[in-house]
Formats: sequence, structure tokens, C-alpha cells
Amino acid sequence: MAASNKTVESDASVDDFLARVEPAERAADTRALIDLMRQVSGLDPKMWGPSIIGFGSVHYRYDSGREGDTVAIGFSPRKTEFALYVGASTPNIAALLPGLGKHRTGKGCLYVKRLADVNSAVLANIVQTAWNNRIASAV
Repeated sequence: MAASNKTVESDASVDDFLARVEPAERAADTRALIDLMRQVSGLDPKMWGPSIIGFGSVHYRYDSGREGDTVAIGFSPRKTEFALYVGASTPNIAALLPGLGKHRTGKGCLYVKRLADVNSAVLANIVQTAWNNRIASAV
């Protein structure tokens, strides 16, 4: 039997989580990311696990048979940087990264320390592209 996902959508309050985000610049950046992702998705944010703010969900199934639901787009305001769940390794998003500014990537995550370090128009394009990728793959 396959293990269940540890990070699932919850009824936890996004506002309560936001009240604990520090320092003030990180809290302001968190609100700006929520506004951007809300505008792109047309959805209100939901908490996924204890620290991921997500918009929408998609069902996935790997060749191994493992399947589950995950956030369509989202982010986590970690202590030292933001982890944006935008599928950073997909070709159409990777092509946008050179114009973004200071960042690093993981397997599918995009990491930025603060929004002042990145080009906001490129970031908006990345988030929109990620949303389009996820919604297209869910159909």
C-alpha cells in the first residue's frame, strides 16, 4: 500500500498563518504573492500542510502507480527564502528564468529571497505559465 501524501489541503486559516510571518518585509512579500496568485488563478488561498499557501489543486499519477493531489500553484514563506511551487524545471518556465533576477531552482521549485530581487513582470509571467501548465495537464 502506498504512503499517503503528507502535505494536503487543510481548513487552517491563511490569515492566522500570515499573522505569524516575520519580518515585516517577508509578510509584505507574502501578501504580494497571494495577490499575484489569486489574480492568476481566480481562487482564494488555502493552506496545504502547516506552511504552504496554495491555489487550486491537481491530481497526479506517476508511472510507479503513486498518485495524489497537490497544489496547482503555491508558495511557502520560509525563514530565509520563498519556495514557489511553479514547476521551475518545465521547459517553458525554465526559458523565463534568465530574466527573473536573483533566484535559484530545485527540482520543480523556484527560490527567491525577496521580491525586490526579482523582475515582477517576469515573475507574473512565470506564475501565469505555471497555472496554465497545471490546468492544461489536469484536463
